[in-house]
Amino acid sequence: MGFQQIDSTNVAEVGGKGVHLGELSRIDGIRVPDGFCVTTDAFQRIVAEAPSIDAQLDLLSRVRPDDRAEIRTLSADVRRVVEGVAIPDDLVAAIGESLARLGDDAAYAVRSSATAEDLPTASFAGQQDSYLNIVGLAEILRHVRRCWASLFTERAVTYRLRNGFDHRKVRMAVVVQRMVFPDAAGILFTADPVTSNRKIATVEAGWGLGEALVSGLVTGDVYTVRDDQVVATTLAAKPQSVQASPEGGTQEVPVEPERQTRPALTDAQVVRLVRLGRRIEAHFGRPQDIEWCLAGDEFHIVQSRPITTLFPVPVTDDQDNHLYVSVGHQQMMTDAMKPLGLSLWQLTTPRPMHEAGGRLFVDVAPILATPAGRANLIGTLGRSDPLIRDALQSVVDRGDFLRSLPDDDSGGAPAGGPPAPIETDPAVVTELIRRGQESVATLRREIRGLSGPALLDFILADIAELKRVLFDPRSIQVIMAGMEAAWWLNDHLETWLGEKNAADVLTQSVAHNVTSEMGLALLDVADAIRPYADVVAFLQRVADEGREGDGFLDELTGLPGGREARDAIRAYLDEYGMRCTGEIDITRTRWSERPATLVPSILGNVRNFEPGAGKRRFEQGRQEALRKEQDLLTRLRALPDGEQKAEETKRMIDRVRTFAGYREYPKYGMVSRYFVYKQALLREADRLVQSGVLREKDDIFFLRFEELREVVRTDDVDAELILERREAFRSYEALTPPRVLTSDGEAVTGRYLRDDAPPGALVGLPVSAGTVEGRARVVLDMAQADLDAGDILVTTYTDPSWTPLFVSVAGLVTEVGGLMTHGAVIAREYGLPAVVGVEQATRLIRDGQRIRVHGTDGYVELLD
Repeated sequence: MGFQQIDSTNVAEVGGKGVHLGELSRIDGIRVPDGFCVTTDAFQRIVAEAPSIDAQLDLLSRVRPDDRAEIRTLSADVRRVVEGVAIPDDLVAAIGESLARLGDDAAYAVRSSATAEDLPTASFAGQQDSYLNIVGLAEILRHVRRCWASLFTERAVTYRLRNGFDHRKVRMAVVVQRMVFPDAAGILFTADPVTSNRKIATVEAGWGLGEALVSGLVTGDVYTVRDDQVVATTLAAKPQSVQASPEGGTQEVPVEPERQTRPALTDAQVVRLVRLGRRIEAHFGRPQDIEWCLAGDEFHIVQSRPITTLFPVPVTDDQDNHLYVSVGHQQMMTDAMKPLGLSLWQLTTPRPMHEAGGRLFVDVAPILATPAGRANLIGTLGRSDPLIRDALQSVVDRGDFLRSLPDDDSGGAPAGGPPAPIETDPAVVTELIRRGQESVATLRREIRGLSGPALLDFILADIAELKRVLFDPRSIQVIMAGMEAAWWLNDHLETWLGEKNAADVLTQSVAHNVTSEMGLALLDVADAIRPYADVVAFLQRVADEGREGDGFLDELTGLPGGREARDAIRAYLDEYGMRCTGEIDITRTRWSERPATLVPSILGNVRNFEPGAGKRRFEQGRQEALRKEQDLLTRLRALPDGEQKAEETKRMIDRVRTFAGYREYPKYGMVSRYFVYKQALLREADRLVQSGVLREKDDIFFLRFEELREVVRTDDVDAELILERREAFRSYEALTPPRVLTSDGEAVTGRYLRDDAPPGALVGLPVSAGTVEGRARVVLDMAQADLDAGDILVTTYTDPSWTPLFVSVAGLVTEVGGLMTHGAVIAREYGLPAVVGVEQATRLIRDGQRIRVHGTDGYVELLD
């Protein structure tokens, strides 16, 4: 197929690279060297006529992604077979005819183009091979075979295994394209590859062919362009270039000394190139990574692919500047969410939230527009997450992105003042909890038996009740009273006594903390199981096999003590089974749906603790808090005005211990309600599958709530939309959301503005006082946790579902977190030294490495 015959519908025939070249050749003003594609049909014929390949692909599909030696051996075997096949005569003739049209004696680039390459959701760039300056039919045929074989290089096979791509479903086309012999060549990114800013383009340029840059032979000149102006230039020494070799192929050639530091492009050429890039970007509808050549004074575009690593920008209807703060970093859930989960969370929250990359963001630009709004928001966020505070402050300080309004214009700042004062009365908390429990019980009763449109209408109406309970002014008063009392204690006791983070110890083992109670209750489950060796051995097999579902619970009853073990686990699930990692997303699998998730934690508790540890642990924390209280009050009374200071402090201690535990309850109530919704919606999904409307039950997870409501009403669904959403979600899972994101696409990175940590230490936010040294256990999946007493848990984030692990560990380090997020609250209550917001902690700390966590000062030392 000639480039002129190819458009975006031909990806199955010509692969990603071929499609992009066909599309590029259709854009006015874009010069693309002419060429053609040998389609995937040719590749399929070759594979079909070499039957040994089928068996070899079976072997490759069963190899573990980390078994490099086996991958190397098997992939080399496949390549040898492919490179040795005879190309059928009709294909030889077709390639010969195309070469005659373009010029038999011309030089060509022969480039692989896989069907899963250069797609918006998965870039296979660099996974297959390209060959330059190939002359003559025989050599081109040889290199076509080599391109086919490059589908099975070790790196390409490993990439597919790790990312779940089927070897048989990825097919290879080959691009044959006339060579350009350029004076200079390089790469153009139409968005800044470092900051992701869509308004900044970056050009890299070197002498000769672009292979010198791509291969890393030389560092190119770098030009940064914004608004048709070169705003920064970094010139590099370019001692080598890659040029065409007279006998075919390429060769490295020294660059004359006087040209080595000369700019490869003028500023005018750079701006012209970026304008071409913007035209290409507009055609494809997303930022592009473009390969270009400059011959004479003409730019030739030889490839363009989407930049797949950029975090998407929320779509808006206006051209205003927006500044987005990540909701996930506040909620301890930075994973991508499915559409049903996103939409239900948006229905739950009172604040408008914008969607991008499977995550939610709040636009804070209107609040930051006024001096009062800036002070309030940056001050509040600064207490909980200094990295967000610094990122916001850096954007404000620029002065060129956010509008500025006087204080008498609210600029979108939230209305209302601080919550009204509240008496320190435990009955307030118990009454709120009672009301919340009654509300969920009413929901369970009333949703029973509902189906079809009536069910979806009921859930939509019940979300109003969820919001009423969740945002009850009295509930918010209690939470704020507890937080403000903790802040007061920390601030005043550091001033008066030099005591840092005093509230951390004072809030150990407070009443009514449903999340910390959940962790201690799993110790009671271990007590019910520990006496029965057969049950422990059986549960170990369940953990090793990675069981799904809850069938293993019934199997327990055939073992001595099995009925007691089953009943203990089921009682726990009745109370806490609605929880799971990422629980704000209704689509995530709950503990009740996969009880085996808890088995490693139960077994760890059996191994690491003696009977009665749950009650002892709570009482120990309560006594430590009491001793701390007495110590502080005694020291305060010895100060000038000591009696008054002690009296005020005692009042605040009582206040924080009365109210701090309730902080965890509203989310527990919300998640309880979500699980009731989910169970009812899955029953409805069963009906839709049985009636042929949906293919699978979890199809509903890829519909927004409003869309699902319409599907239930009409018994009609857009199956293609669900497939597109599945693929998009898969791509979003690989992205890391920024804490702060501008509408230009810039991911703004904050810094800790401090220099008090030892050299080499990892800096974070201190959230639970104390210092502990131990073995780091880097855990990314709670179900895979294998913890011993004294270990230090290192992970990306912890939401309430991680609490059962906290009872086993001696300290906590997370990449995401704030002063009042769930992990921090529970770490304080359990008395675990904890540092959160440690950037890339799971990569910088090795599993098994000895570390020291300074929970009072907020840093982690690597000891070996």
